[in-house]
Amino acid sequence: MTYPEYRPTRTVLDAGFARRRIRLAACGVLVCAGVVAGAARAQGGTPPPSSVGATASAISPAQVGRLSVDQQVRWLRRASQSGALEQLDDAQLLALFQSLDSQTVPRYVKEGPNGYPSYEFTMARQERIRGVWPDTPDHMLVRRSREPLRIYAKWLPDGAHAGQEVIYDESKRSDEMYGHPGGILRAVSLWTPLNGAFARAQSNHQVRDLGTEYIAQQFVVEARKFAEAGITRPNRIEVETLDGVRVVAFTYEAPSGQPAFYAKKETLGLDLRHPWFRSAESYDNEGRIFEKIVFETVTPKTFDDATFDPKNPDYRF
Repeated sequence: MTYPEYRPTRTVLDAGFARRRIRLAACGVLVCAGVVAGAARAQGGTPPPSSVGATASAISPAQVGRLSVDQQVRWLRRASQSGALEQLDDAQLLALFQSLDSQTVPRYVKEGPNGYPSYEFTMARQERIRGVWPDTPDHMLVRRSREPLRIYAKWLPDGAHAGQEVIYDESKRSDEMYGHPGGILRAVSLWTPLNGAFARAQSNHQVRDLGTEYIAQQFVVEARKFAEAGITRPNRIEVETLDGVRVVAFTYEAPSGQPAFYAKKETLGLDLRHPWFRSAESYDNEGRIFEKIVFETVTPKTFDDATFDPKNPDYRF
């Protein structure tokens, strides 16, 4: 059985709708222990700064584009945390993100958090290795905690490299991981370098890169490069549905491509509840896809030491 490749559904912004302006007559603002009445300007003016510190629902999404960058970032954070952002329909989401300042999304992602302190996730991953694109994605279960960074990863039965497992614990061996290739060779577990042959045979990344943090931090770096190159906005914004989860997808095309940029073209799917990305697709200078990642589930969890111990009876080291 092979793991099926996801097929996103997309909704693209209607330019006429994006220009439609919705006027807000007045809004009530709850602050601290009291209620302060604040009125937005009925003729489409910028709401007073105090209203930005209130709940996201106090400001219409149609007004957010008129706020300062700091205010937009705060609004976006509150709207995502409260669930108000994911309640918008596709057209509203597209109009909102089209209206934001070019610095807002990079600032929002940079300020994080870009992942839970301790969490479990499942992901589908494909990478072009030595010029070869795999027919079947890796389907992985990963457990990750910080301080110290510890990772357990297992390749699931319906994907490539089924049965493989690795453990990384920077408090024990910061430059090595412990693992086995699965199948009949699972009895052979070895310590190998993070950049060794075992790791590079299947991925262009280290095991430390597994998680939502890496893609978010990479986006911040690339956004700065785009700004320096005079590119302030993505080439395309869409709403996609990945395995039942909606994201806002940003597509960027680099003027010079690799190696100055990570990819010539990249599409990143922003989670609607958190400042991190649920998907990434990267293309090289020839237009070939070289990396595709989808975080299917991301769940905060607390782990004990046994989670990152090869002697755990649930593991096959």
